[in-house]
Amino acid sequence: MRGLRKLATAVVAAFALAPISVFAQDPAPVKIGVVTMLSGPAASPFGVPARNAAELVIELLNEGKAPAPYATKGFGGAPIQTVIIDEAGTTTTQVTEYRNLVQRHNVDAVIGYISSGNCIAVAPVAEELKKLTNFFDCGTPRIFEDASYKYVFRTSPTSTMDSVGAALYLKEAKPKVKSIAGLNQNYAWGQDSWSEFEATMKHLVPTIEVKNSQMPKLFAGQYNAEISTLLGAKADAIHSSFWDGDLEALILQAAPRGLLKKSTGILTTGETAMYKLAAQIPDGTIMGARGPFGPYAPNSELNRWFFKEFQDRYGVRPNYASYQMTQAILGIKAAWEKAQAANGGKRPSNEQVAAALENLSFEGPGGTVKMANGKGHQAIMETVYGMSKVVGGRMTVTNVKRYPAEKVNPPEGVKGADWIKGGFKN
Repeated sequence: MRGLRKLATAVVAAFALAPISVFAQDPAPVKIGVVTMLSGPAASPFGVPARNAAELVIELLNEGKAPAPYATKGFGGAPIQTVIIDEAGTTTTQVTEYRNLVQRHNVDAVIGYISSGNCIAVAPVAEELKKLTNFFDCGTPRIFEDASYKYVFRTSPTSTMDSVGAALYLKEAKPKVKSIAGLNQNYAWGQDSWSEFEATMKHLVPTIEVKNSQMPKLFAGQYNAEISTLLGAKADAIHSSFWDGDLEALILQAAPRGLLKKSTGILTTGETAMYKLAAQIPDGTIMGARGPFGPYAPNSELNRWFFKEFQDRYGVRPNYASYQMTQAILGIKAAWEKAQAANGGKRPSNEQVAAALENLSFEGPGGTVKMANGKGHQAIMETVYGMSKVVGGRMTVTNVKRYPAEKVNPPEGVKGADWIKGGFKN
C-alpha cells in the first residue's frame, strides 16, 4: 500500500508539473455547410470544381499550409468540418436543404449556391434563421439591390460588373461595332446580364442596333432554332451569359454552323469551357471569367499557391468557380479571425463574424475583394476580358484588358441599371 501511495503521489506531481497545453482540448470544430451542384448539367463545369476547391482549401487550412495572411490553422485555430449538399433540384428543394443544414446539422455558416434563383430563394430564409450565409457564385444584382440583410453576404461580384466590362471591352476591341444580339437564359441571371449589357452598349454607342434577344429556358440544351435566328440577324457581336452545360452545348452546336465566326462572340463566362472546347471556339471570341480568375488571376503568392495545389491534386487548372469558392472560404476565415481577435481570442458569435465581414477588404487568389456594396455585404472587384487564341493546339487569351472595380460596379446604394442609365456617375 505504501508503494502504491508513493506511485500515486508521483503521478499527481508529474501531472501538476506538466504544461497546461497538454490538457487543453482542441477547440470545437467550425462546421460549414457547402452547397454546390454535384449532379446535372452544371456539375462538371461548375459544381464539382467548386466542391474540389472547398475540400482542398479546407484541408490545407486545417493543416496550416496556406500562405499569409491565412497561415493560422482552421478558423482561428479551430478545425473546419464540412457538410456538403448537392444544389441540384428546385428552389423549394434548396430551401428545405438549407433549413436542414441549419436546424439538423447545426452548421456555423453556409457557403454556397451557383444558381441566382436559389440565392434569391435562400436569402430571406437565412435571415429568418439568423445564420451567416455567404453566396460564392450566383450573379444577379437583385439580392442586395431589392433587400438588405444582416446575415447574408456575397464575396463575388454581380452580373453588372460582367456586363459593363463586356460592353467596354467590345467598344474598345471593335470600335466600328454597329449591331448586337443576345442569347441568354430566361431567368434572373440571364435577364440581368442581357439588360445591363444592352443598356451599356446603348450608352457607349448611341447608334447601336439591337438585332434581337433570344432567351431560352435554363438547361434547354438544344439551340438550333436560336442559332438559326442569330445567323439570320447578322449582328456584329453576340452576347451570351450562358454557363454550365448550356454554354458547352451552345459552343458545340454553333461551331459547325460558324455562328461565332460570322459574329464576334462575347462569352462572359467562357473561361470554364475555353480549355475543354478550344478546338470549337474561334480565335477572337471575347472571353470572360466573372472577374480576375483563371488565366486573368494576378501573379501573387496566394494565387500561385492555390493554382499549384489545385492542379497538383486534380490534374486540371482551377476555373473561376474554384476561385470563387476559395475566395468565399477565405473571406469567412478573415472575418472569423478578425471577430475572434476583437473578442479577446474567444470563439466569436454568428453576429460578431457577420459584423466583421461587413465592409471588409481581404485578399483572395483573384486579388483584392472589397465588401463595398449592399451595405457592406456585396463584393466588388476588378474585371478582366481578353480574346481567345489557340497557339500550338492550346487555348490562350490575348489583348487582355483590366477594368478597376469602381469602373465596372455601381457605387454603394445605387442599382446597377440606374447607374448605367445615369451615365456611370460615381
